[in-house]
Amino acid sequence: MDRFPVFLDLHNRQCLVVGGGKVAERKVDSLLKAGAVVTLIAPDITTEMGIITSGQNVQHHARPFVDSDIDGQFLVIAATNNPSVNAHIASLADARNMPVNVVDDASVGNFIIPSVVDRSPVTIAISTGGASPVLARQLRMKLETMIPPQCGELAGITEEYRDIVKKHLPEAQRKTFWEQALKGPFAELVYAGHVEDARRLLDEMLASYPNGQTMGEVYLVGAGPGDPDLLTFKALRLMQQADVMVYDRLVSKSILDMANQRAERIYVGKEKASHAVPQDQINDLLVKLAKQGKRVLRLKGGDPFIFGRGGEEIETLAENGVPFQVVPGITAASGCSSYAGIPLTHRDYAQSCTFATGHLKDGSIDLNWAQLSQPNQTVVFYMGLTGIEVISQQLQAFGRSGDTPAALVEQGTTRNQRVHIGTIATLPQLVKDSGVRAPTLTIVGEVVKLHSKLHWYEPQRHVIASEFSLDHPVAPVEV
Repeated sequence: MDRFPVFLDLHNRQCLVVGGGKVAERKVDSLLKAGAVVTLIAPDITTEMGIITSGQNVQHHARPFVDSDIDGQFLVIAATNNPSVNAHIASLADARNMPVNVVDDASVGNFIIPSVVDRSPVTIAISTGGASPVLARQLRMKLETMIPPQCGELAGITEEYRDIVKKHLPEAQRKTFWEQALKGPFAELVYAGHVEDARRLLDEMLASYPNGQTMGEVYLVGAGPGDPDLLTFKALRLMQQADVMVYDRLVSKSILDMANQRAERIYVGKEKASHAVPQDQINDLLVKLAKQGKRVLRLKGGDPFIFGRGGEEIETLAENGVPFQVVPGITAASGCSSYAGIPLTHRDYAQSCTFATGHLKDGSIDLNWAQLSQPNQTVVFYMGLTGIEVISQQLQAFGRSGDTPAALVEQGTTRNQRVHIGTIATLPQLVKDSGVRAPTLTIVGEVVKLHSKLHWYEPQRHVIASEFSLDHPVAPVEV
């Protein structure tokens, strides 16, 4: 280690900041948040600095630095735009064995200020030793997305219960108890803002530990239309802490690879007329696994509540008293149309949008064709390939012109995306000629005309760019 990481208690400590610009602004703000008493030396300060220091524990001297300013200080920050002044301040502080930071020059001071993820009392500091502050900030931003805002509140509750747990459990059991609590429903209740419910659950766990069977939880997560970058932060967090994953056919391998690699995987994919596991058995499986105390990830393509049967599954969970969370995903209609350059609504072409299924529960396509055939709207058909002839015929039979533009978006948002353009009348032949296969979305409406102008996504170029992007998730991270 080139530098020793340490967290200082600055409450009511005298700290000196020399400089009144933007950089000094940030340093003063951070010191005040840490409870420091700040002396600010600067002939002029920014307007924002004036706002930050107004009414705060700050004494501002509107003049240049003099050597005596350093006397009695606990910590010093030199943040002027004059390197020689900064170096002089650093030499004075160093001679007195004071911690001193010189902004933008790690070699002059004796400590550096890291990028910080603040979830007080949880604080994470990231430093590159001054080698690359930009890299440190990028790493901080990644951590910001992975750590829930309520993490600090979770730490506060565990602190409240430390002595209680010590009284109830022998030392050998405490670590295991906290490990189970912090990776289960208790923590998720805190993250969801249900603090009192979380405390009640912790009390129940403590009363029954280690003999009681703790109920698990089901995470019903929408995996989006295919591109891993479209996952939500919450989806990724739950994916990486699950004990078992129950997943569908439309969830891509790249998304599966982002889940906890140690989790048991159960495939329950469904295709038309070919269900690996019937829906009622999936419902019962989720209940069974949760009652074994497991964190169950139910991973579905798109959004679980839009033609995803998510409602049926959580009905069964609710009836059996199983805790669950629902994490929305970007539904295929939104994701695929966006990547195809086809806006679902447009003031000139479509003032409404309707999502419809290409086949009902009984296998029929007995839809409200009169409604779906209305002008000035976009209609998106999910799972409509096998019934494409019926869709084409019925829309025309109920008054929609056969010349109305239509698009087939195959494997939308992925590197294998293909967009096939035709009309309502030509859709059946387009399916035959193109060899298009599921998953494919059918978009009908005048907005399809905009594809030629607005298509932006080129799958191969996107793949190459993503492979060299720091922001592209190349591997799962356990949290």
